[in-house]
Formats: sequence, C-alpha cells, structure tokens
Amino acid sequence: MSTSPSPTTPATPAPIPPLRVVLGGFLMGLANLVPGVSGGTMILAVGLYDAFIGAVAELSSLRWSRGMFVFLALVAAGLGVALVGLAGPAVHLVSHHRWAMYALFIGMTLGGVPELRRLAFPAFERRRGAALAALVGFGVMAWVAWALKDTTLPHSTLVFVGVGAVAASSMILPGVSGSYLLLIFGLYDVVVGSLSSSALREDFKGSLAIIVPVGIGAALGIAALSNVLKVVLSRWSRPAHGALLGLLLGSVLGLWPFQESRYAQLLQKPLRTELSAALVVEGETASLAEVTAVFAAEGIELSPADAVSLHADVLDGRAKGGVKRLSSATEFYSPGFGNVLAVLGLFLLGYKLVRRLAPKPRDAD
Repeated sequence: MSTSPSPTTPATPAPIPPLRVVLGGFLMGLANLVPGVSGGTMILAVGLYDAFIGAVAELSSLRWSRGMFVFLALVAAGLGVALVGLAGPAVHLVSHHRWAMYALFIGMTLGGVPELRRLAFPAFERRRGAALAALVGFGVMAWVAWALKDTTLPHSTLVFVGVGAVAASSMILPGVSGSYLLLIFGLYDVVVGSLSSSALREDFKGSLAIIVPVGIGAALGIAALSNVLKVVLSRWSRPAHGALLGLLLGSVLGLWPFQESRYAQLLQKPLRTELSAALVVEGETASLAEVTAVFAAEGIELSPADAVSLHADVLDGRAKGGVKRLSSATEFYSPGFGNVLAVLGLFLLGYKLVRRLAPKPRDAD
C-alpha cells in the first residue's frame, strides 16, 4: 500500500496566487453562462477544485478562517464580473454563434482532463475502482445529454428554487452544466437573461423575482453538496476523481459544435414578443391550426412536433416561454472545410488557455 500523501487533501488557499483564484472564478462564471459547460470543470482545470470544495464546506459548517474568506472573496469577484458583465453577450453568442462557443468550450472542458487523470490514475497505475467510477460518470452525463432532452418546466418560484439547487451542481461537479440543464428544461433564456445588465435596468423587479429564488436554491445546493464532496474526496480519492473524469468527458457529448438554430428568426426578441402576443388575443387562445398560421405568416414553418408542443404551452398560459424555447431548438448541419478548421483552432485555443492556467505538476502534488 502506498504511503504517499493523498493528492486530494484540500489545499490551503493562502499559497495559491490571487490572480489565478480571480481568473478561476471568472472562468467559472463564464462557463456557467454557456449551456453544456461546467463551472466546476473550469475551477478544477486551473487547479482550485479541492481548495474551493474545502472553503465552501468550511463556510457552510461555520468553521471559518481568514484564508477561507479571502479565497472565496477572490473567487466571487471573478464570478460576479463574468455573470453580470457577460450574461447578455453569452446568450447572444450561444444563440448566434453556437458552433464557435461550443468549439471553444470543448477545448476548455478537455483542458481539465490531464489534472483529473493525474489524480485518478497516478503514474498510470491501474485502478479498477477509478476506472469503473469513470465509466459510471460518463454514463450519467450521456443520460443527461439524451434522456432529458426537450423536458419542460413551468415558470414558478418553487421551480426556480429547485432549478437553482440543481444548477448549483455545475459550480461543484465538473462536467455537470447548470446552464445546459436550464436549456434542456426550457429556462435558459429566462434565468440567464435576468442576470444581464440590460434586464436589470429595464425590469429590475421582474429580474429579482427570478434571481432571488434561483440564488436561494443555489446556496442550499452548494452548501449540501460541498460537504458531501469534501468527505468523498478525502476518503475515496481515486474513485471520486475517476467519477469526476467520467463526468467531464461525458459533458462534451452535448457540445457538438456543428449545429445551428432551427428557427433563426426567433433569435430576435421583438419577433418573439410579437408572436407570443398573437397567440393569446383578448383571453382567447389560438388553436393548433392558428398557431401554425401565425408562424407561417412570419415565414416560419413549424415542425408538427414543435407546433403541438407550442400549442400545449398556449393552452397552459405559457405561450411566451414556449416561443422562447423554440428559439433554442437546434439541428445538426454538415460543416465545410473552413468551418472544421475554425472549430479545431478554437478547440486548441480553449485547451491551451486552460492548460496555461492549470498548476504545474510540482505545485499540484
């Protein structure tokens, strides 16, 4: 049995360069805005994962220290700048340039693989437990990517609290993307859009009605999960990191870059608002045929499945959310040679960026 110290003992925040902590928080916030990308992946890739888990667990258990507050304050500073400053641009880029954003974040996500491989399989030792855990983690993310597709949830305070708790996993578990789950549940534009500076200016009260319950759920989810993970990482180091490796690798399944919006016209918010209003006039809801006709008048040919789904939203009084969800619908396309080269270039850029920020092996041990 090896007597070497466990690589997963939570790192002390003090010796970590403050700039790397702030950049880690910034990348975490940016990743949380992009469907399919995990903030936990970014914090792990730059070598701050165990320190972050330890600090959050310490905070939630009321065992406080100055180093913990400094570390979390630096993470929060970078996180806040990304969430507030880039929420609007992130939604725009994911909607209009999905291939580029996904290519960049595939590279950034996979940039965390070397660090996790080192922790789960040190010196290429064979570890059956870690390998099995990695397969399980990969399978979980495959299920998330395919089995939960097209799931929809209503827009209510209770749902926002629950979604906040689930989305918080993306700040803790590498490979699990809270914004990706929001997209699957049809709540991405609603939740992420409420964080943008323009939304806060135009409808501050409405934005708070979404942000506050999501924030409460996120705080509860992070507090509970961080304490569990701190114990798991300490007691079952290699299998735990093996599972995280599987989650990370499986997360790229939902990031296929060669896809585009099925209804590109709906990326324009004024048109979405106009169509939503046309579906409910003076309390009268549109029939299935009328729903199809309203969109056809704007040159948008709905698929039968999308028309039925949207009509169901109209009957439930959720027409606005249904039109927003249609704007997130995508379809695969065959890329050209130039598109493939651009994707590969962005992939390498994202990978190199994260590896540049990651700790050197002598610092990580």
